Amino acid sequence: MSRIERLLAALLVLGAISSARAQEASWDGLRRVASKRLQYVYLLPGADFRQYRKVTIDPPQVAFRKDWAQDVNRGERDPSRMITQSDVQRIQKALSEGFEQALSTDFTKAGWQVVKAPGPDVLHLTPFLLDVDANPQRTSEGRADTYTVEPGRAAVGLEVRDSDTNQLLGRVVDRQETQSFGGKLMISGSVTNRADFGAMLQAWSRVFVEGLATLKGASPIGASAQQK
Repeated sequence: MSRIERLLAALLVLGAISSARAQEASWDGLRRVASKRLQYVYLLPGADFRQYRKVTIDPPQVAFRKDWAQDVNRGERDPSRMITQSDVQRIQKALSEGFEQALSTDFTKAGWQVVKAPGPDVLHLTPFLLDVDANPQRTSEGRADTYTVEPGRAAVGLEVRDSDTNQLLGRVVDRQETQSFGGKLMISGSVTNRADFGAMLQAWSRVFVEGLATLKGASPIGASAQQK
């Protein structure tokens, strides 16, 4: 398995609330810290975030709940309304692009510079959307490529590294019901309008940006660190 596949598998385990792993105090050398806004936050003791002013953001990886498409299609008698593999890939692409856009916009608004190259003042962010369970509804007849992804649930993950050394500095996992946010995602072709993007993912984006600002103020990170 690749590093991304291993990380996805580990994050899916943490995203399942019933997992005993989620109760562990450490993960790959990171220590779990208390957070008022996110379920699972793991940080490297002694990490100093004050030097970072820029971020590079990987395209978010998107993983649906196992057998999601099959379950969505169960009971649907009209083949033209069934979710195909190309539909799955299209929705994944829209979710990934929309989340990346939200992160890039929010980090820029907060004064961070979003860059493509590593550097001594650059954090490398790898975001994930995991265990996505949505209810896609077609908004036009036939084999159209316009959908409304109605409320469901999902888990989010974020891995933070020093871009120069690849040193792992932190991981975050959080799981939410989208009904709590009332968000929808409109997908039309390959374009996702940020204004239509799910409120849940926008909220996660803002929490990540605010969380890193908090960590800069709390650096260097102690063993008993607490994140807001």
